[in-house]
Amino acid sequence: MTSPFTDSTFVPRTAVVTGGDSGIGRAVAVALAGTGIDVGVTYNRDKDGADATVQEIRQLACAAFSTHMDLTDLPGAADAVDTLAGQLGGIDVLVNCSGTGTATPFLDLDYDSWREVLSVDVDGAFLCSQRAARLMVEQGRGGRIVNITSVHEHLPKVGAAPYCAAKAGLGGLTQVMALELAQHGITVNSVAPGEISTPMTGQEGEINARPGVPLGRTGDAREIASVVAFLASATSSYMTGASLVVDGGMALMGPQAVQFVPDDSWRNV
Repeated sequence: MTSPFTDSTFVPRTAVVTGGDSGIGRAVAVALAGTGIDVGVTYNRDKDGADATVQEIRQLACAAFSTHMDLTDLPGAADAVDTLAGQLGGIDVLVNCSGTGTATPFLDLDYDSWREVLSVDVDGAFLCSQRAARLMVEQGRGGRIVNITSVHEHLPKVGAAPYCAAKAGLGGLTQVMALELAQHGITVNSVAPGEISTPMTGQEGEINARPGVPLGRTGDAREIASVVAFLASATSSYMTGASLVVDGGMALMGPQAVQFVPDDSWRNV
């Protein structure tokens, strides 16, 4: 079946961003609102952060709502997608930003920690995407799903077994969804950030020097958000199943070793 949808028929009006209370999620929500999209965000613990995101969106003259979602409480937590879609009057874009990880050696990892990361990072994204996609199909006007994975979707890191497994799994899920949802005019892509200055990485918005990264620094959440905004737009209509790595060149160096490069001497022949 050939999809009848083209870039001229898809106009995103509403979006749901999970984990929109801080970091990349907040930056994405605000970036989408900057293009005129009404946005609903979810939060787990930081209601104040979600409220601040909502206020920032409303200052851009867009509608905004927030609701609680705990992705360790599945499958019921995915009801948040339907709740926000109801408040927004539909859903054209879903961005799965919620995530967690560990810093535990493989041999010391307990099953509960393993399952918590998998639950949040891949099970939650699966359920939220399924809810959103069903609504998009029912609406009949196409849609966009963007999964925030990581450079570790593609490359490993010591101490991050469940995180790497989850992000790689989400990358594979992205590709299957892209195949199956294309006939409905729904594109599905992932964005794979490197080290971004966010609360999750212990950096509250500070851009820090990283000699081992070709661009020499950590990333800003808004640099990820701008890529997501492109994938959420009509302009990206012929892109699906892709993983866009946005990492300052980290993957070119190897994300495991790059943190141990002390200076710029590697740049010399």
